[in-house]
Amino acid sequence: MLQVYRITRRVAGSNASVLILGETGVGKELIANAIHVLSHRSGGPFVKVNCGALSESLLESELFGHVRGAFTGAVANRAGRFEAAGGGTIFLDEINSTTGTLQVKLLRVLQEKEFERVGSTSTLHTDVRVVAASNRDLMKEVREDRFREDLYWRLNVVPIVIPPLRERRDDIPALVSYFLDYYNEINDRYVAHIGDGVIEAMQDYHWPGNVRELQNYIERAVVMAETDELTVDLLPFCVSQPAAFQSMSGETPEAVDWQSLTDQYVERGLNESGSESQNVHAQVVEQVERALIAQVLQQCDGVQTKAAARLGINRNTLHKKIKDFGLGGE
Repeated sequence: MLQVYRITRRVAGSNASVLILGETGVGKELIANAIHVLSHRSGGPFVKVNCGALSESLLESELFGHVRGAFTGAVANRAGRFEAAGGGTIFLDEINSTTGTLQVKLLRVLQEKEFERVGSTSTLHTDVRVVAASNRDLMKEVREDRFREDLYWRLNVVPIVIPPLRERRDDIPALVSYFLDYYNEINDRYVAHIGDGVIEAMQDYHWPGNVRELQNYIERAVVMAETDELTVDLLPFCVSQPAAFQSMSGETPEAVDWQSLTDQYVERGLNESGSESQNVHAQVVEQVERALIAQVLQQCDGVQTKAAARLGINRNTLHKKIKDFGLGGE
């Protein structure tokens, strides 16, 4: 996060387009607002547009405006967000949701600083700084022909990647303190103390909703607290009793990343092998390899040639491993 802050401060003084990437709830809009506030455009407007909330036709009108009679219901001329943001910053959230047609028009605004209102032939010019955000991997979207490559590179002048909360668990105590103060103030409460086990429980949780989810839980706790202490029992069951919650739901949290899953599996393998074991590498790796081969075989209907190609190993090598592991297959 310190790197995120350094890039934010550095890029704020320029007019370069910024692309903010990160999962839902990590605080992309906060970084966009910080870029505006720290820039020489801070005296101008900061205009936010959620591109995923509107259809293509409505979003085009919202961004570029329209003239009277452009479509049913257009009873008067209307300025768009790019006009409203003149001299300031426009924040395009969920830019990945835009259609190909709209992406062409956005590319023109970025390159030429000009556009037309819907239904008009008059060209308008705008002086606006564009900050965009996406909760998806835009390069992957480009490869799958869902996002224009030229627009991607025009937006991606300065990328800022915000890590998910599960990758910065040391931030949780500060975030809890901040949100406690904030919701105490607006709710006229005084939940000033953090009870035993609260921070530990929060740092052990996987946070699929990131900072926004934590914020909601703190607000709920402040409202429901009967004393001046934030205790574990005020937290949702999924945070206070994660093992029991998973057992009841029968699900593993989908938002747990590869690294977290790997760390959990290795930790469990080390614990179960015992501190005196001298062959933990083979024990842990063999279990993972056996499960991988078994599942790939199942996906390939037991055909070893297909499974070997999927795994990227020699068929004879796969055949030997299947025999060693006691797995089936044709």
